Amino acid sequence: SLERITIPLKDGMITYDSIFRRCENLIHIDLVGGGRVHEIIDALLWEEWKNDVNEEINAINQSLPTTPAGDDDEDVGGKALVILMW
Repeated sequence: SLERITIPLKDGMITYDSIFRRCENLIHIDLVGGGRVHEIIDALLWEEWKNDVNEEINAINQSLPTTPAGDDDEDVGGKALVILMW
């Protein structure tokens, strides 16, 4: 079953709340070019801001393991919504 996905940092990539229904094992998201994103953030001088941004980027991987995946047509789960809000 799906455990990990890689997506670009782009609005509108996920359009359906039910797209990850029954994907209970989905627990990790990587960003396309994520290494480069982290390099750019690390090059900035504001240490507190860098820490906040890195925490925000990594927060999705803390939320997904405990977010319900949904199990039928009526229960779509929350994984897509959590990713959309992220």
